Amino acid sequence: MNRKIVLAYSGGLDTSVLLSWIKETYNAEVIAFCANIGQEEELKGLDKKAKKTGASKIYIDDLQDEFARDFIYPMIQANAIYEGQYFLGTSIARPLIAKRMVEIAKAEKADSIAHGATGKGNDQVRFELTAAALAPKLEVIAPWRDERFRAQFPGRAEMIAYCEEKTIPVQASAKKPFSMDRNLLHISYEAGILEDPWFDAGDLKYRDYFTTLSVFPEDAPDKPAYVTLDFVNGNCVAVDGKAMTPLQVMKALNKLGGKHGVGRVDMVENRFVGMKSRGVYETPGGAILHFAHRQMESLTMDREVMHLRDGLIPKYATLVYNGFWYAPERLALQALVTESQQKVTGTVRVKLFKGGIHAAGRKSKFSLYRADVATMEADPSNAYNQDDATGFIRLNGLRLKTGAMRDARK
Repeated sequence: MNRKIVLAYSGGLDTSVLLSWIKETYNAEVIAFCANIGQEEELKGLDKKAKKTGASKIYIDDLQDEFARDFIYPMIQANAIYEGQYFLGTSIARPLIAKRMVEIAKAEKADSIAHGATGKGNDQVRFELTAAALAPKLEVIAPWRDERFRAQFPGRAEMIAYCEEKTIPVQASAKKPFSMDRNLLHISYEAGILEDPWFDAGDLKYRDYFTTLSVFPEDAPDKPAYVTLDFVNGNCVAVDGKAMTPLQVMKALNKLGGKHGVGRVDMVENRFVGMKSRGVYETPGGAILHFAHRQMESLTMDREVMHLRDGLIPKYATLVYNGFWYAPERLALQALVTESQQKVTGTVRVKLFKGGIHAAGRKSKFSLYRADVATMEADPSNAYNQDDATGFIRLNGLRLKTGAMRDARK
């Protein structure tokens, strides 16, 4: 064997077939890699399974702390949401997984990495753009874009038969009516029965299908819950007064948000490759964190800085969605975001009730809100003279008056 390839591996049917097929087709040594990023899937026995399938070695790495600290938190600081709804749960995980694959490839002196992303999705782009940015000379193998692979495995039945022939240890089960992808930030559901955009994934009869991280709002408690989040420089550092790491924050908020049915999204989105796709998402902790962070910003961030950053949110979110996490433009935007967060420090209280997240209080030593200025009562500080508004309005209205007089002459 002359080649050495690092494969993103989960132990399921698809990646088990990929491992064996790649080893056989490329006459290569295959090193399997499984990232624990909070999916809470059973990893016991994965080592033996990978080696029995043909891997020379397997890495099973817990990347949860890094995922929360270096990927989720910077994105939350940017208030990034794709197309106004999607919290980018799958998108933000891929550059971390690909980064670790590149590191393993370098350590093992491998010449290639391989993934099982399909040729119709976004993940193939995210994996390969990361590799291009971090290891431009590393070859990427994508079997689903290889006609030989698609001809040999047109469906699940052929994969199961292949595993039986090769005595690959997989547990073949009935095909799920959709596909799922889970990590610390969210779980996504797509394909299968969800390909009909008229299908109601929120119908209560499907509560056993789409309630992995959160309940339906109808099933949430009838009494609201209150939670406080402490922020320092735009990062949540404590929940209900208890200091926590980013990972601990995500776990605590996921549990609380899931109980109250918050962060549920059903949307049709625009994939980078050009097609529209329908996805259902549960992002309980991320939704709370995003909402509370925005509340903290509303109190502490300068207006023009906020408006400047807000104008860049669609661009930032699109860069994450499309796989450009390591692109120079995303890094430049992140530098601006980081600078904008220097005074985003304080405490936010939110109320969770039946799927809703509501503001219930904010306070900060860096607050730009002054009651003595904003009050509708008499201004005791004389900080704002209402007479000044006359000239302010006259100057801002000048161009409008000039335009109206011009049009009146026509």
